[in-house]
Amino acid sequence: MSLSETVTDGTTCELVDYASIQDDPLIRQAIGVLEERIFKRGDALTSPAAVREYLQLKLAGEAMEVFSVVFLDTRHRVIAYEPMFKGTIDGATVYPRVVVKRAIEYNSAAVILAHNHPSGVTDPSQADQAITTRLKSALELIDVRVLDHFIIGEGVPFSFAEAGLL
Repeated sequence: MSLSETVTDGTTCELVDYASIQDDPLIRQAIGVLEERIFKRGDALTSPAAVREYLQLKLAGEAMEVFSVVFLDTRHRVIAYEPMFKGTIDGATVYPRVVVKRAIEYNSAAVILAHNHPSGVTDPSQADQAITTRLKSALELIDVRVLDHFIIGEGVPFSFAEAGLL
């Protein structure tokens, strides 16, 4: 069934009969595949060890400091991993406004913050603690939870949550 309509400039266009499309099994299957691709999420991060290993693989080889965010949905499934800010050998400037904007764009419910220390020392500096507090406060305003902040260096990564600093 083909529907047509004359447009104001005199041309004719075909209108789509959406009811008949929904009856077509191939179209329904294509829509299902599209929805799966659009709404597909990564694995849920249920283990702190898995998060550590993942972040170590992503950040351990960086020569300069890189501040990254793992954006998560309501069931703590990974939406995206994004290196947000790159710095020098001993620091990176982090802008909470940019992190909040990305959290909104990803429609995330929670985040895990991470950065590396090229020196290898994983102890948090006062600046690390201050930016964690600022990010946590900014993200709370839009109902996004900060689950943890990891510092990657030599040995075991430092976890703000495990140290009771969140």
